[in-house]
Amino acid sequence: MPTPGAMLRRALLALTLATPALAQDRPVRLVIAFPPGGSTDILGRLVAPRMSELLGAVVTPENRSGASGAVGAGYVAQAAPDGATLLLDSGGQSVNPFLLRGLAFDYVRDLAPVTLLATLPLLLVVRAEFPAQDLPALLARLRADPSQARYGSVGVGARTHLAMAALLRRAGVAGEHVPYRGGADQIAGLLRGDLPMGFTSVALAAPLLRDGRLRALGISSAERSTLYPDLPTVAEQGFAGFAMGDWLGLLAPAATPAPTIARVAAAAADAVNQPAMRPRLDALGLLPAAEGPEAFARFLAAERAFFGALIRDEGIRLDS
Repeated sequence: MPTPGAMLRRALLALTLATPALAQDRPVRLVIAFPPGGSTDILGRLVAPRMSELLGAVVTPENRSGASGAVGAGYVAQAAPDGATLLLDSGGQSVNPFLLRGLAFDYVRDLAPVTLLATLPLLLVVRAEFPAQDLPALLARLRADPSQARYGSVGVGARTHLAMAALLRRAGVAGEHVPYRGGADQIAGLLRGDLPMGFTSVALAAPLLRDGRLRALGISSAERSTLYPDLPTVAEQGFAGFAMGDWLGLLAPAATPAPTIARVAAAAADAVNQPAMRPRLDALGLLPAAEGPEAFARFLAAERAFFGALIRDEGIRLDS
């Protein structure tokens, strides 16, 4: 029996194919809120050709990066709500409103959810030499020696930061956050022994796990990964309900007509769920998760409520 998500995708795709092309006389600009080469950029360029076929308009990726995605988001927020300008953004959508001051737009008021595209689970890793073999053992060591409770991330407010902050808060452990300039720098610091642990992406961790230089203690998703079926989730190791990672999704300017949003959502869902796409997504550590605008709106509301409270309770600031 098809899953509810699959049934929704089929219904939306039927709507797409039954209505006239979106903008045959002009291209659709897909604004990618991050620089070339990252997972957001790669996913955008992977889905654009299939979306072009279904929409009857050339979907042209365009990178507008800066301020954790806020530059690209602000550009799309001010664009005409006619379906010709779309935004591909990540989890900063649910964090930036609580960290960035003086924005010229409002994430909730000025952007309309189109669809979640993919989720990006995080791996909790330690150096191979570190004695803890699982999360309970790691936490026992941190409680016995609080000076070891130091963790790296790719920057203040990044999911690698917030996931560990949330985990340690639930564990009752006071941690020290060490932000790095990017994932490669964070991993280098971990391998040097600057700190004992951290959450990182599957794509960054995978080669070091294969080489035996890192050990994974848990995965941040609600369910185990098919790539690492023997690796327990954080939730399984004493933190029921823990499910946190990054995500990639499509948004449009507010006031974009609902039929237009539905057609774009259908095209994007079809593109990300193409069978040939799965190995490419696996290589990036991405899980397809396209279920349309209503589900994405509920997802965003829950994310913003959770992260707003976490940022407030932890006293997280961009200068922290």
